[in-house]
Amino acid sequence: MISNGVSPDIVTCNTLLAGLCENGKLEKALEMFKVFQKSKMDLDTATCNIIINGMCKGNKVDEAWDLFNSLPVNGVETDVVTYNILIGVFVKEGNFLRAEDIYLEMLCKGIIPSTVTYNSMVDGFCKQNRLEEARQMVDSMVSEGCSPDVVTFSTLIKGYCKAGRVDDGLELFSEMCQRGLVADTITYNALIHGFCKVGDLNGAQDIFEEMVSSGVCPDTITFRSMLAGLCTKAELQKGLTMLEDLQKSVDHELEDDE
Repeated sequence: MISNGVSPDIVTCNTLLAGLCENGKLEKALEMFKVFQKSKMDLDTATCNIIINGMCKGNKVDEAWDLFNSLPVNGVETDVVTYNILIGVFVKEGNFLRAEDIYLEMLCKGIIPSTVTYNSMVDGFCKQNRLEEARQMVDSMVSEGCSPDVVTFSTLIKGYCKAGRVDDGLELFSEMCQRGLVADTITYNALIHGFCKVGDLNGAQDIFEEMVSSGVCPDTITFRSMLAGLCTKAELQKGLTMLEDLQKSVDHELEDDE
């Protein structure tokens, strides 16, 4: 379009860039982005967010960071989405100190965190086993009028269960249900894994049965956790028998739903 003297509008540019990034054609998207830059087109925050997100997903985090830092110089404002992308990728990479710095910078700029922001930070604290700070982050979230979702609670429950604090995980599960949030497979798997980890196989089975009766379908992780818990107690045959019974109960529940 540009080579033919036709200038696309920003919506067209963003649509093209998003499509390329979503289809794994990051290099083509980057080439097009450079063309847009050279054409002196007024690129907006959404455009840059698309490219930064594409870079992060394409393992070009350093390049994404450089682009992020160049935005103010080029007159492009950052927003909560920009910060969410970078906080999320640094948490995923295990570089939580950097994620914390970006989060604090975001607050200093007066950008209000979203549920996605808080969820990433909770995940980061849990991965660092900084569970009290993770819980405080959720409390801050609520006090700021941002509602925790199933991801928030599932992440925190997983953190507590991984640390062997299953009772705390159960309390969070109850709080989650009281808020009207519906637990998903990830939530139940975290609790089942937690009970198995502390050797409470009856507790794990109770959670499994509640999971099935609630209409939440178990996955391979669910059964793997149950089997691993039984194997640690040298009760393999019992484990296989139990898993067969559990599978039958799942099949029965599914048949009732049809």
